[in-house]
Amino acid sequence: MLMKTTLKALACALSLTAAGLAQAAEPVTIKFAHVVADNTPKGQGALLFKKLAEERLPGKVKVEVYPNSSLFGDGKEMEALLLGDVQMLAPSLAKFEHYAKAIQIFDLPFLFDDLAAADRFQSGPQGKALLKAMEGKNITGLAYWHNGMKQLSANKPLREPKDARGLKFRVQASAVLEEQFKAVRANPRKMSFAEVYQGLQTGVVNGTENTWSNYESQKVHEVQPYMTASDHGLIDYMVITNTSFWNGLPSDVRSELEAVLEEVTAEVNRQADALNQQARQAIAASGKSEIIELTPAQRAEWREAMKPVWKKFENDIGAEMIQAAQAANQQ
Repeated sequence: MLMKTTLKALACALSLTAAGLAQAAEPVTIKFAHVVADNTPKGQGALLFKKLAEERLPGKVKVEVYPNSSLFGDGKEMEALLLGDVQMLAPSLAKFEHYAKAIQIFDLPFLFDDLAAADRFQSGPQGKALLKAMEGKNITGLAYWHNGMKQLSANKPLREPKDARGLKFRVQASAVLEEQFKAVRANPRKMSFAEVYQGLQTGVVNGTENTWSNYESQKVHEVQPYMTASDHGLIDYMVITNTSFWNGLPSDVRSELEAVLEEVTAEVNRQADALNQQARQAIAASGKSEIIELTPAQRAEWREAMKPVWKKFENDIGAEMIQAAQAANQQ
């Protein structure tokens, strides 16, 4: 009787051990959600991250990518990250004003001359510090991914700032971007990315701002007869994770994922400009939207009209931070 009991206890212990080993062997699942299409810089980056992470960490990591707001939309994804419902996001830099005011620097109009200048700032000490600025709120920045420079679109030609007066422009949920359009006497309207096409189609808004690749992938040119090549701002992303989740990963897994992210970031940023140029050409070839080129004098007029926004947010962002970003244009 004693032997039967002992054998039963041993079998139970072995069963629990086996179950524990099986559980331990289960891969870490990383849900990576985003709001744009697969054929955009961010979409391509998320897929490449999945590919390389699963190749380098077979059986240890499984990455699930959810594009096009298929899991969470603009308004819910940050909450989902903090709740642990997703593990990685790559929101537009405009999404972080409630978590770290200094990140608003990336929304200032006409601050960066081009993507190369933005890249220099992001890879410098100030840019790297901003990746860590939200850790007190359980958000860790892992990398910056380029999308590209923003262009204006509308249901009428935009050549001078006065052309924007009275128009309703869709903006991301960003105080800086609201002030940017108010500076040219336009009316900003906050709207999630997934609603933009319908909003433009139905006249809820008359115009918007975005990159060529986002315009083309979402077919915005079908409902916007005019686009202005303004290069007036930046749409980049910060790849982020839940700090507790990230720090809780086994160190070997975390270090390998960091190496993968570094590789993916270099590729995303290398491809961003090419993808945007291809998208611009596709929009032009479609014949559905006229692309307006600004003269240097016209662009200077837009810059002058919007530049007072810098001063409005200088206290939140920091004068030294703005100066460092300006210096990146001259290197």
